[in-house]
Amino acid sequence: MERSEILEKVRRMIAEKLGIDLDDVKEDANIIEDLGADSLDLVDIVMYVEDTFGIRVEDEELEKIKTLKDIVDGIAKKLEGGSDES
Repeated sequence: MERSEILEKVRRMIAEKLGIDLDDVKEDANIIEDLGADSLDLVDIVMYVEDTFGIRVEDEELEKIKTLKDIVDGIAKKLEGGSDES
């Protein structure tokens, strides 16, 4: 899957989940500070990502997620090479 496809899919999901306009969901937007999510929203988003893309996001990875770019980069990395931790 192309990175641009991942980005669009996650953008749409975040906009829907947070009830915000898709145009507000930019790649460099801070999910909590800019988009108004709380920590539970972030966990829901990550669970959606795991289900949708068939990947696992570890707790230490979750703690590092701040922006949409962080999510998309993480998905792309896992899809292209798999997880380093088995």
